[in-house]
Amino acid sequence: MGQARLLARWALAAAAATVVLLLTGLGAGGLLILFSGLVGIACSAVGIWWFLAHRGAVRLLGALLAVGAPLAVLSLYIIGGLWLTALLALGLWGVALLCGRAALRRLRDLREGGRGERTDLARGERRPRPRRPVLIMNPRSGGGKVARFGLVERAEKLGARVVLLDESAHTDVTALAQQAVADGADLLGVAGGDGTQALVAAVAAEHDLPFLVISAGTRNHFALDLGLDRADPSTCLDALVDGEELRVDLGSVSGRAFVNTVSFGVYADVVQHPEYRDAKAGTALELLPDLLQGGEGDRLDAIADDVRLPAQQAILVSNNPYAAPDPFGAATARRPRLDGGRLGVIGVRVDGAAQAAELAVRGTQSTGLNVLTAARVEVTGKAVIGGAGGTGGVVGTAGATGATGGTGTTGATGTTGATGAAGPTRPTGPTGPTRPTSPPGPTGAAGTGESDGAGEAAHTRGVGASGEAGAPALAPGCPAPGSLDPGSIAVAVDGEALILPTPVVCTLRPGALRVLVPRNRPGASDPVPPMNWRRVIEIAFHHPSHPYPRSGA
Repeated sequence: MGQARLLARWALAAAAATVVLLLTGLGAGGLLILFSGLVGIACSAVGIWWFLAHRGAVRLLGALLAVGAPLAVLSLYIIGGLWLTALLALGLWGVALLCGRAALRRLRDLREGGRGERTDLARGERRPRPRRPVLIMNPRSGGGKVARFGLVERAEKLGARVVLLDESAHTDVTALAQQAVADGADLLGVAGGDGTQALVAAVAAEHDLPFLVISAGTRNHFALDLGLDRADPSTCLDALVDGEELRVDLGSVSGRAFVNTVSFGVYADVVQHPEYRDAKAGTALELLPDLLQGGEGDRLDAIADDVRLPAQQAILVSNNPYAAPDPFGAATARRPRLDGGRLGVIGVRVDGAAQAAELAVRGTQSTGLNVLTAARVEVTGKAVIGGAGGTGGVVGTAGATGATGGTGTTGATGTTGATGAAGPTRPTGPTGPTRPTSPPGPTGAAGTGESDGAGEAAHTRGVGASGEAGAPALAPGCPAPGSLDPGSIAVAVDGEALILPTPVVCTLRPGALRVLVPRNRPGASDPVPPMNWRRVIEIAFHHPSHPYPRSGA
């Protein structure tokens, strides 16, 4: 407790020294450093927005501004003889952040058992060695990790039956897992990407069987948050002889399981395109101007428990919240726990260059970013933005479709008030009649996000007949992407491109999945706590006779 208090006081002292250096010790020079730094950040954010949301000359101007603004600020410091002062101020501020985060981390560790226990190495229950384990492996996953690490041979030596997915054809992974259970399997496992992990995990949870994660995908986000070794997937097989069982939550989106995230909006629209599979960056740059500025991208209305999120450009729903609720840090973020029983929700709405600059400067405090947790998230449909009068326009919600049939009537928009505020949203129209669905069959799916673009998604389960390989998988009764009706939206589930009818509901099944992990596993680096100066002040001046505040860590 004393160490956390000392670190917090050092953080406050360094922060105060930074302020004094900038505002008093250097007079106008200090103010110039502070002001020009903020202007540089804002201009860079505007440049990035122009680069992503426009084409041609405006995109080129945005690239020049994004790169040139920081260089201009640096040149100003050098020419004006302020570079040494700026460097000293930056160093002091770095010390303040380092000590502040260390204090928050220390307090969090003390709360988690008093010995600084790591959440990714939380101990589970010892279980008897499985007698009939069945492991499904994708040879193409992770660029061929199955062969490179000899996973088949090692698994068979440990007594597991291995099912290799056919590289030349689509495979119904769910059917394979169900058949393995019917044949007497007492454990199911997957060597593949997170999309395949989720499909088999759903079957394991349905039959209350333990599930083994083998980190043979490309990014292996689920394996990361379980503390598994992502560099050598063969070590995951140690769980078959010396393992322990953890109970973790399993997400559900319109009846389909997910282990990591469900994405709506811009990212989900981009990954629907087959060409994204082989040229991710190029495809995104080509499509983003239309999605962000040209009206082709969906603005979505959502409800997280009782909180309304209107006209969002992007929504990310995660199986438990990430430690760093920042869209810019999502690639490196991780979830401290997978058994919290709450969905993480991030909503982003950026309406122009000014709001992009605000997001860059204020981060999670920006008005364009919503970060919260919820037990239930419902994406009600596409926001309809328009209407006469005022500046606010009218926001309505497109009517929902029948489960497999026609489209319900579109809800009417409310009238605009005198100040131009959006009128109330009318309920969605009635659903259309249900039509019979075609029997399950193979469906191509785009390799996206956490899935392996080289072939992971070629083995995902689909329903009904599909088009050529690489087309997004369709939920029952959904139209093809080219004829997407107003009652359907693009969704990326654990990186796999899908089309689902609205409303799309995300929930969590607490403790539904039994995961078998090796007792000796490397774990992952503890996530850095989000910086909170109010909490640092509370730690620094906390009296030992009073309990510490229980708000976040």
